[in-house]
Amino acid sequence: MSSITLRAATSADLDRITEIYADAVTNGTASYELDPPSRIEMGARFDSLVAGGFPYLVAEKGGIVLGYAYAGAFRPRSAYRFVVEDSVYVAPDAKGQGVGLLLMQRLIEAAKAAGFRQIIAVIGDGRPDSASVRLHEKLGFHHSGRLEGSGYKHGRWLDTMFMQLPINGGASVPPDPQSLPERKFRKQK
Repeated sequence: MSSITLRAATSADLDRITEIYADAVTNGTASYELDPPSRIEMGARFDSLVAGGFPYLVAEKGGIVLGYAYAGAFRPRSAYRFVVEDSVYVAPDAKGQGVGLLLMQRLIEAAKAAGFRQIIAVIGDGRPDSASVRLHEKLGFHHSGRLEGSGYKHGRWLDTMFMQLPINGGASVPPDPQSLPERKFRKQK
């Protein structure tokens, strides 16, 4: 039996990534999108993240993508440049096998290496017993807020949970001038 491999996502993975996300949109509550985006739209999102230098990863086993994770800008305003928001999605038949944990561990490493200071999880249907909340707690994220009744999907109101993981010293030390977010900021000026 082959083991799970983690690697940077490529455009060749987008058909499977689109399929995994479509299932999450159609059948789940993690995403507040109501209609699955097209392969073209998913490609545009992928291209934007990769062009921005953000980590975008896949987990595969036997050549089949089991899940994916990425970090992107939390908000577009420049003062947020050291904060990323994580996203992780696992194929239905791969859930419960530790794929999400492996992806998130590697994503955290990549965010640290790039010099980010905070990772924010914005969890749709953020019930305390949800798999995503439990995963983020296991990784050291702390609860930082809840928006009650902020989404309506599948005939019910959903809460949004915010969780946060400080990395690279968080807010306790000044920004690293050589970090990816700081280099990008200086380049824009």
